[in-house]
Amino acid sequence: MFSELSIRILAAATALTIGAGACFSISALEWCAVLLALALVWAAEGLNTALERLTDLVSPGFHPLAGKAKDIAAGAVLLATVGAFLTGLFVFLPHLV
Repeated sequence: MFSELSIRILAAATALTIGAGACFSISALEWCAVLLALALVWAAEGLNTALERLTDLVSPGFHPLAGKAKDIAAGAVLLATVGAFLTGLFVFLPHLV
């Protein structure tokens, strides 16, 4: 998975998030929320990467259904990322203000 640019960016964002949690000494419940959000994004990205590679294997040429499958998987990653971002706002914003 780490050959993908998005995975390397996700790894950097994960490291920054964990560092921020340690820096702000977030509570155990806040850690649970942050780690759950991170795990959700990693799982969605892993499934998206797997689906993209499998789709490329079985449909090397362009096919509209293959494109739709990739778009749906990417949309799932976007939803997970937005959820993780909102979780981060709820957890870290009170520590910043």
